[in-house]
Parts: sequence; C-alpha cells; structure tokens
Amino acid sequence: MDQPASVRPHERFRRFADFYPFYLSEHRDPTCRRLHVIGTAAVVIILAGALVTRNPWFLLAAPVAGYGFAWIGHFVFEKNRPATFQYPWYSLLGDFALFRDVLTGRIKF
Repeated sequence: MDQPASVRPHERFRRFADFYPFYLSEHRDPTCRRLHVIGTAAVVIILAGALVTRNPWFLLAAPVAGYGFAWIGHFVFEKNRPATFQYPWYSLLGDFALFRDVLTGRIKF
C-alpha cells in the first residue's frame, strides 16, 4: 500500500499540492507556526517599504526576517530541520500558503 506524502519526506515532490501536506506536518507546533506567520508578515512589510521608499537596502532585510523567525521556530520549538534546505521553492510557497491559511482562518494562529 502506498504511504501518504507526509510519511515520505525524502521523496521529490512533483507538485506543490503534494508538498503542502508535508509542509504542514513539519509545522505542528503552534509557536513555530506563529513565528512563520510573523516572519512572513515582516517580509511583506519590508518589501512594501522597499517599494515605497525605493530603497534597495530593505531587500537585504527580507530574507533575514523571514528565515530568522522561521528557523527559530524549527530549531527551538518544532525541533526539526526546515524544509527550506531540501525544498527551497516549495518551502517559500508553503510559507505564503500558511500565511494565507492563517489569515483566512483555515489554520489556527
């Protein structure tokens, strides 16, 4: 019998829809999820600031804020390795999907 994607973390995902359940399984701790949402909100605010001020230096702060909050969540609270290391693009999409799902109430903050 075939196992669900969340059980096969080392298999390459072909679609984001297949990756997202695995992504959510790596973010079970509420504090980790909250830190991801805070980090993603900070990225959105920093990118808006860069756009409004036309100051490219803001762009350097975006990954520091986003990954900083997320990695603290993983290493300190979730006690796992961030999916960013193995799936960088899907992980980035997952951060924004989680942000959306928290804002819309689909996932509890």
